[in-house]
Amino acid sequence: MSEQEAEVSSQAQAISPAWIRIERARHTQRPNPMDFIERIFTDFSEIHGDRAFGDDQAVACGMARLGMDEVLVIGNRKGGSTKERVRRNFGMPHPEGYRKALRSMKIAEKFSRPVISFIDLPGAYPGLGAEERGQAEAIARNLLEMSRLRVPTISVITGEGGSGGALALAVSDRVLILENALYFVITPESCAAIMWRDAAHKQLAAEAMRISAPEVAALGCVDEIISEPGEGAHTDREAGTGLVGSVLKKHLAELKEVPIDILVAARQEKFRNIAQFYTEG
Repeated sequence: MSEQEAEVSSQAQAISPAWIRIERARHTQRPNPMDFIERIFTDFSEIHGDRAFGDDQAVACGMARLGMDEVLVIGNRKGGSTKERVRRNFGMPHPEGYRKALRSMKIAEKFSRPVISFIDLPGAYPGLGAEERGQAEAIARNLLEMSRLRVPTISVITGEGGSGGALALAVSDRVLILENALYFVITPESCAAIMWRDAAHKQLAAEAMRISAPEVAALGCVDEIISEPGEGAHTDREAGTGLVGSVLKKHLAELKEVPIDILVAARQEKFRNIAQFYTEG
């Protein structure tokens, strides 16, 4: 083996810290949003359809109870088996999924129920049909309407929080992220394909993008990092969901004490200030 080949082999074998987090976030046994909903909430009653096109199987919405509080919960469904993953589009919502979520949020607002969303998706579905039915408009409408919902709102990024598809469910008073979850504008593979014209540079892209929980928290994109048991939530699902439930109750109790006009103004101000950038040197 030549010296150059040995160097390439060594780089391939080395796994960066950022990529370790990505593998944990994508672990097949990691709890998905519906696992959290089923373990943390009671009396979940699902709402179906967007009253315009159909019932997106990638998004679940429903009224439920968090302790003594009546809330609306939203979560994307990724599916377990291969057949179910295909049926649920691997957790990537179509525009009717976002419109179903918004319809549900408006119902919650009417009855003064807080909104809690769980997010684990690489992005909104970019297919031809989704674009024809107004994917961009559906996402933009959710961003606008969530920014002015007159109820407390909390979002939890449990795995991958990808691009506008995740942000369309995360314009909230409190945005929480699990310790090994990710929040990004594009996947590392896609970033590497664009920047280096080679998806094999995905680990380098992951390091450069600063998408891990500690990094996005430092940038002010999330409000709190939720600890995970062991080497990730997949190692102990009950403990992992229990930690999330406790943090949710704490934040909901705090938000309920804030007058709604102040809450909405603070939410809008927070998201106006997130889009900051600087040039090193």
